[in-house]
Amino acid sequence: MMRALFASLLLVSLSACGLQPMYSGGSQGVVAQGMGAIEVSPIEGRAGWLVRNALRDRLGAAPKQSTRYRLVVRLDDRLEGLGVLGDDTISRERRILRARFQLVDLTDGNIMLDATAGSDAGIDIVSSEYATIAAEQTALENLSQEVADRIMTQVALTLRAQS
Repeated sequence: MMRALFASLLLVSLSACGLQPMYSGGSQGVVAQGMGAIEVSPIEGRAGWLVRNALRDRLGAAPKQSTRYRLVVRLDDRLEGLGVLGDDTISRERRILRARFQLVDLTDGNIMLDATAGSDAGIDIVSSEYATIAAEQTALENLSQEVADRIMTQVALTLRAQS
């Protein structure tokens, strides 16, 4: 009896904290409907292709309807040498992927969101050039996924705040 009373009091106190599910309403909710109405503009380069595909994958879960929003993304992809050995060779690199993005409401042209997202990864430089290039490409693929996740989180929060 005491456990049931305690559990019900706990549930009541949680509802008072103001937390709400991001995707309440399922596919008919405000966020899911908004995500389904987003078109991702083409993004330059290999990193742009990877990020755009990752964004489209995340938007693809919602049922598609007419386009109401456009997501415009500009990327900055850089490799920096970090560790320099005594013979002036680089032993470690850092790959940095930064995105500046805008969510534009196509009905009135207003910019609903103007933000940045980014991530970086460390890469060891080894004697095999092939292995180093493969590590750089793998880092770019992983960073593209992470940046897309960060963009989608900010877009979802913006759409939720609009409701």
